[in-house]
This record gives sequence, structure tokens and C-alpha cells, in this order.
Amino acid sequence: MGKKNVTKVSATGDPMVVSLASVDQRRLFGPGNIYAKEIELEFPVKLVARGDELRIYGDSDSANKVKDIIEQMIDHIDTGGILSEQALEYAIRMVKRDKPAPSIDSDDRILLTNRHEVIRPRSDGQREYVDAINGNDLVFSIGPAGTGKTYLAVACAVRSLKERHVDRIILVRPAVEADEALGFLPGDLKEKVDPYLRPLYDALYEMLPMGRMEKFIDEGTIEVAPLAYMRGRTLNNSFVILDEAQNTTVRQMKMFLTRLGLNSKAVVTGDITQIDLPTERTSGLIHVQNVLEDIEGIKFVYLDDKDVVRHKLVQDIILAYERFESRNGTE
Repeated sequence: MGKKNVTKVSATGDPMVVSLASVDQRRLFGPGNIYAKEIELEFPVKLVARGDELRIYGDSDSANKVKDIIEQMIDHIDTGGILSEQALEYAIRMVKRDKPAPSIDSDDRILLTNRHEVIRPRSDGQREYVDAINGNDLVFSIGPAGTGKTYLAVACAVRSLKERHVDRIILVRPAVEADEALGFLPGDLKEKVDPYLRPLYDALYEMLPMGRMEKFIDEGTIEVAPLAYMRGRTLNNSFVILDEAQNTTVRQMKMFLTRLGLNSKAVVTGDITQIDLPTERTSGLIHVQNVLEDIEGIKFVYLDDKDVVRHKLVQDIILAYERFESRNGTE
């Protein structure tokens, strides 16, 4: 976190008061009070904990915003969540934009990671995305890097598998960097495609117990494959994720979508600002938006910079590129 101009606020006047009776203050304020210090750096307030009360000194507007953030932090802890600097930074950004701090309740939980951290949507856009997955058999999630498109889809897939709604998870990605011509690469199929599917593996390793993922792959319960290997198949009782779909051609997208079988759900994710196809090829993800609009059971969800939950600089980078391209045209 960079240095900021800090406005000194004295602990005088009538403070805003938040009850701390139900929360572990060490978890709320972070190691060395790092979360409290960050809030004081971001807002012209002074935080003073006295017994089971937190007193917030400052002008009423700032104090109300900080009260909103603190109460959401307490709710997050009460419902089993683990606080992080990243989550706090996101809440601060939203409040500074005069949007409510991301509300968190137990009904939003998707899954627990191996570190017992709760996976849940952390923005309104992410919440709409997860609701769409729960309520539709085919969902398209389109948005920039860092918005949780792939991670949340994998979490929903693992939950569906654990709750026995599906028998298997199939993770698919176009290997566009190899032009789908994988035969010349050394090794077996898994060794050939692993570099292109690493982000999907990384998410699974966070969500499944040690050794379980390898067992599921050996059994065929989890299958990770390049898009080219989906041709001619029918995918029944499956949760299927097509990642990096901006790099599919129109024909590949049609081929993939017509693989969907009985009792199956598909999620298609992609970022149409990062297309790696040759310029003469139309992205299947752009094309499909016009083809499948207004079909019941299909939902398009559009995420943007407000849904970025990576390092706070990612949001600034996305906005900077958008400004540059609006001035100079897309490369």
C-alpha cells in the first residue's frame, strides 16, 4: 500500500459508535492493527477501541462510511469469513465511489478452500454471476481480468460435484497459442495441454483436499482438455467450463455449445478485450452474443472494473487501457 496524505483527526467531539461485543478484535483490526491503520490512512477519521465499543471520530460523512465498512467486516467474520487486506481494499474502493460496502451474508457462501477460507461473491456483478449459474443451464461471463470469472465458475462446479448434482467436471480451454495443433508437442495429452490449463488446475488445488484432485483426474471425475478434443462428444451429467472463450472461433463455439447433454450445466468465460485469434478470424464469444440473446435458460453476465478483486492496481490498469483505447483506437 503506497504512502498517502494523512489528515490528523483528534479524538474529540461526539463519535460514531460501533459495538464490538460479538467479534474478536484481533481478527477485526488485523495483525498489528493493520486494517484499522489502513482505514485511518484512507479516511479522515480516528478509530479508538474502548472495551466492547469502537469509537469513530471525524466528520459525519467519513464516519458513516467507515461505520459501514466496519459493520461489513464484523458480519464477514461472524459468518465464517477471513479478512484480508485485499477484501478491505475492495470495500474501501466501493465506499469511496459512494457505493455500499459489499454486503456479505451466509447465503452467499459457495465453498470453503483448503485453508478454510470462504469463497463467495464479493461484488454485485459477481453475485449476479453466481445467481445466474445457480438458475440457468448455460451462462456466459464476459469481463476483464481479475473479476473472478473462472475462479467462481470452478467453485460452483466443485460444489455441484460435492453435492452430487453432477457426476463430473469438465474444464476446457482453447490452446490458441499452439493453434490447437498439439500433436507436435512432446509428451502425452496431459503434458501437452497442462501449460494452457494451469489457471484451472490452480483453482482446483485450492478447493479440493490434497491428493483428491489427482484421484478425480485418474477416475475421470475431473477432466481437463483442450477444446479441440470436445468434437463429437455428448456431455451428460456434467458441469462444463469453457475458459478463455474469446479465443474460440465461431465454428468452435457452436461445436462446444452443442456438446451439452442431459442434466448438464455449462459456463463460458472470456475477456473480449484480450483476443489472441488472427485478425481475420471472428471471436466466437463476440458472435454468440447476437446469436443466443433472449433464449430462456441462457444468461449473459457482464463484469467490469468494479468487480475486480485482484490487486487494486489491476482495476486502475483496466481503466487506463480503456481510456487509452477510447482516445487512440484499439490495437
